[in-house]
Amino acid sequence: MRGSQRGLSSFGILVVLAFAVAAGYYAYKAVSGEGEAPSCRSAFTACMQKCRRTTTEAPAAQACQEVCQRDQAACERPGR
Repeated sequence: MRGSQRGLSSFGILVVLAFAVAAGYYAYKAVSGEGEAPSCRSAFTACMQKCRRTTTEAPAAQACQEVCQRDQAACERPGR
């Protein structure tokens, strides 16, 4: 009985550890900027990568890339 009253119990250590993990996760998200809206350039890059991965025929790939270029032009247009 006396041993459990000295210092943190195993449950207390788990609570402190869970708190530290949660704080680290939110600190990482704040520093990395994850969860923010992507910039026009990063959205275009992601779109082009998707086109390269998903299309095998040249006409389909070209059409997909044209959609990416139109989306980028619309994104960069003032007043979006």
